[in-house]
Amino acid sequence: MNKHVLLVDGMALLFRAFYATAMNNNFMINSKGIPTNAIHGFIRHLLTSTNTFQPSHVICCWDMGSHTFRNDLYTEYKANRGAPPEELVPQFDLVKEVTEAMDIPNVGVAGFEADDCIGTLAQAYQGEADVTILTGDQDILQLLDDGIRVALLKKGYGNYDVYEADRFLEEKGITPKQMIDLKAMMGDSSDNYPGVRGVGEKTALKLLINHGSLDAILDNLDLLTKAQKTKFENDLEMIHLSRKLAEIHCETGVTCDLNGAEFKINRERVIDKFNELEFKRLGEYV
Repeated sequence: MNKHVLLVDGMALLFRAFYATAMNNNFMINSKGIPTNAIHGFIRHLLTSTNTFQPSHVICCWDMGSHTFRNDLYTEYKANRGAPPEELVPQFDLVKEVTEAMDIPNVGVAGFEADDCIGTLAQAYQGEADVTILTGDQDILQLLDDGIRVALLKKGYGNYDVYEADRFLEEKGITPKQMIDLKAMMGDSSDNYPGVRGVGEKTALKLLINHGSLDAILDNLDLLTKAQKTKFENDLEMIHLSRKLAEIHCETGVTCDLNGAEFKINRERVIDKFNELEFKRLGEYV
């Protein structure tokens, strides 16, 4: 049997699930006074995806605190993000108890983001297994490769935009790896780094298609328009920094033995956990 590993971006699912009901002030506070809406939605997303993709193995990757090596490189990195809502905070640890009850390994490394762990594991399993990455984060598309695909969560449950490397190249005109150079130039407002000021996605994409790489662009600044050349020269340091911030770091040293990640749910154990959290109807998904 061919192995098929589902790598789950835990925070992406949890945040998405939280905000889907938090907008209506529905935090699903149980009799112990604990909000559970994010965990409830997380479980639905997770079990719907395992039903859809039928993986043989499942691993959940997590951010381990907000400080990573990217903050050391650039103090403003993600500085635009406020603290998580207080109703979400108690759900961070509880959700890991749920994945644990499902016998799904929780993986994370201090100083790195979940993306970095996902990238490290995806490359480690490449060749040994097919890998599907479940996330809502388009940045992960840079990991697309032979045997590595990405399922982007869409609105609702069970709706996915599935990318393979060929589709990405066809749609964007660049390879998944070139996405790193693209983001180095255009920056990322949600992660709060600027790239080259005054260069947007359209220009960056055009330059990348024409020259092939950021290094080739920087080696041939004289071939750019005068205005473009000035913009690049003004932000040379930031371009190199932005490239380091944009690239998913696939050498975190994290490992996870696939023997311990087989997806075999002990229904009784999981239902016990659901009952403890006072989830009435989730049992039908297991």
